[in-house]
Amino acid sequence: MIKALLTIDDVSSKNTTAIVDYLCEKNITAIMFMVGEWAQKFPDELVHALIHGMIVGNHSYSHPFFSELSFEECKAEIDKNEEVLDRFYAEAGVERKYRPFRFPYGDKGGENKEKIQEYLAEKGFNKVKDTMLFYPSWKEMGLDKDIDTFWTFDFEEYKIRKGSGFTSEDVIKRIYGQNEEYGAPLLQDGNNHFLLIHAHDETEELAPGYFMTFIDELLKNGVEFVTPEFF
Repeated sequence: MIKALLTIDDVSSKNTTAIVDYLCEKNITAIMFMVGEWAQKFPDELVHALIHGMIVGNHSYSHPFFSELSFEECKAEIDKNEEVLDRFYAEAGVERKYRPFRFPYGDKGGENKEKIQEYLAEKGFNKVKDTMLFYPSWKEMGLDKDIDTFWTFDFEEYKIRKGSGFTSEDVIKRIYGQNEEYGAPLLQDGNNHFLLIHAHDETEELAPGYFMTFIDELLKNGVEFVTPEFF
């Protein structure tokens, strides 16, 4: 059996509502990482996600590379997005039980990495339970200690853009691929994964229903989606 926790970056967007409705139909609870600037352009979609049981975490306010910021600027990105998230949870009438965080681009802040991790702990952010991930690389990269939420498999569907030459077929090849990334091949019996996919309207325009196509492919192969747990 293959088990997977689903994480979705860059909410919200026009297609967020369709994604949430699909996940509800499949009984999948995802962690959706919100960018404050973008979510305020699509507020109803974000509230819809909260009302329908998705866990929405902090993905910074403006989606910068944290290694290009000062420590004070990093804190400001986190704190400003926290304020936006708290307002959305209040508007949705949903208790905010968990506070997961993901760095944009997986960029942990360069020389400020340790200070940011300490700040995340100080601010009460929650680490997603990852004790089921036994991959050597997870520990070698220190991901078992970090509070932020990383991933073991990235669909890379964000590469589907005009002129890129990257298509849905390339994503399907990645799903069936055998090259290890931060863990092990996705469709290998006994594996556990933290999956990364994005809520991008640009991808939806070029590959309508991409989200459902790729998740259906996993379900067809017996992947069981687990409910996120936190330390």
